[in-house]
Amino acid sequence: MTVPQPPDGLLARTLAAITPVGDTFTPLAAARQNSLTKPPGSLGMLERLGSQVCRIQRTVTPSVARKTVLVFAADHGVAREGVSAYPPEVTPQMVLNFLSGGAAINVLARHAGARVVVVDMGVDHDFPADTKGLTIRKVRRGTDTITRGPAMSRAEAVTAVEAGIEVAAAAIADGAELLATGDMGIGNTTPSAAITACLTGRAPDRVTGRGTGLDDAGLAAKVKAVERAFAANIPDPTDPLGVLAALGGFEIGAICGAMLGAAALRVPVVVDGFISGAGALLAAALNPDAAGYMIAGHRSVEPGHQVQLDHLGLAPVLTLDMRLGEGSGAVLAMHVVEAAVRVINEMATFAEAGVSGR
Repeated sequence: MTVPQPPDGLLARTLAAITPVGDTFTPLAAARQNSLTKPPGSLGMLERLGSQVCRIQRTVTPSVARKTVLVFAADHGVAREGVSAYPPEVTPQMVLNFLSGGAAINVLARHAGARVVVVDMGVDHDFPADTKGLTIRKVRRGTDTITRGPAMSRAEAVTAVEAGIEVAAAAIADGAELLATGDMGIGNTTPSAAITACLTGRAPDRVTGRGTGLDDAGLAAKVKAVERAFAANIPDPTDPLGVLAALGGFEIGAICGAMLGAAALRVPVVVDGFISGAGALLAAALNPDAAGYMIAGHRSVEPGHQVQLDHLGLAPVLTLDMRLGEGSGAVLAMHVVEAAVRVINEMATFAEAGVSGR
């Protein structure tokens, strides 16, 4: 079967611009790490993260001081089918909460010194064009119901991904050296579960969780919804854009695009939880080299998240029993990534400190 390729546009150019992380910097980063006043490997993940950033930025003096979290918001037709503990009107309400600085992501981002960029990708509400602090890239007001047919057209899927590419590129042009992805969209763990099942080959009941707090009956209905989405769409796992169009969400497409855009510009991106993980799966399916630019911020309690991380070959920085989304776990992990980079740049070498090596 011939899989349709992305149209000759921004997405195709971005995919072509992504190259493997700079493996020539692997020995250089290792030499720098081993020259510092510590036993080799004694800082564990800090050393691995620091070396990864060196390879991404292609330098042994990396910098991640300027940080930005991109929070993409959209609504989902499937939310009307009882797959969430909260009603769809919470999505625009939470967007306004982000803009007023009152959400968890705002608090955690302030603590991390990260800028928050809020993007309307498809919220079922028309915000005024001059809404302060809101980037409006709305594809349309919510997806169609995936249990009955595709979430969006293929053209809309490309539009969503390309919007994410452009938002990431704008943040990087504004100086961001480290990105994180976040989401808001009532019901979006259902399309995320469907995408995860499709791209990893795992059964829907193995990757579908309670989301915002479903009881047993709600969880069973949610699994059934994912199964019905498969039956209605018959998605092809070798066609990631088709998977996004059939099963996804506009914010998930934008997250995918942001990760591709970051990789094309050689900027590390911290992946948040289950919804961001679905975007990461799509990005890696479109270009496997994109995974080398990803850092798994944390491991969510959503059962499908570990499946995503295993498929991507990523190890989570933190395990804090979180399932909020918004980019909350990713922003917390930014502290650790910055610490890893500071170790490389600020620790003395054995020669500088006059300490005997091995």
